[in-house]
Amino acid sequence: MGKQDRNFHAVVFDLDGTLLDTLQDIAVAANATLVELGEQELDLQTYRGLVGEGVVSLLRRALGTGKADSEELSRAVARLEYHYGLNWNRHTRPYAGIPQLLDALVARRLPLAVLSNKPHGFTTLCVEHLLADWRFQAVLGAREGLPRKPDPTGLHQILAQLQVQADRVLYLGDTAIDMQTAAAAGCYPVGVSWGFRSNEELQAGGARSLISSPDQLLEML
Repeated sequence: MGKQDRNFHAVVFDLDGTLLDTLQDIAVAANATLVELGEQELDLQTYRGLVGEGVVSLLRRALGTGKADSEELSRAVARLEYHYGLNWNRHTRPYAGIPQLLDALVARRLPLAVLSNKPHGFTTLCVEHLLADWRFQAVLGAREGLPRKPDPTGLHQILAQLQVQADRVLYLGDTAIDMQTAAAAGCYPVGVSWGFRSNEELQAGGARSLISSPDQLLEML
């Protein structure tokens, strides 16, 4: 997809599948939860399609619709968060090229922010420990009272904090949910092909541009 010609004043990132490859640690925690519940483990590629809409959605789909509203789902959420707390940084690392991209964005004095459907506590934990070399002016994950993406409320809050106009903000993500969130807020949605979902999904979700490596983002700024 082609470039654009607007002048961006800030960049907002999704976290899982965009800045950090978190898939294996999430899968380990989710499978430990499923085993405790007497369910079958799922393979890593299956989790690639489950991550992105938050913990409840992940477990509802992993357990099956028959348990979607059960007490077991509530217990499963608590257990997954317990297991993830034990191993959240065992394999998780920034994607290749992300440190260099962030260095370049900081050098250009562009405000940076993170908006994720990951629970807020884990979102801030990941940013503070795995992305500590860079300053993010806003970091927001899923928490009570805040609608999850693709609802644009969280992104609107970040825009207000950064004091930038929506149409001057580039939002980078790896799922259709991210693209829909950016579009709903009036930001410019850019899909990344190194994450958890396909280019086809990103295009269907409304991506205005697609990039296959972090350095390509700099060509757009």
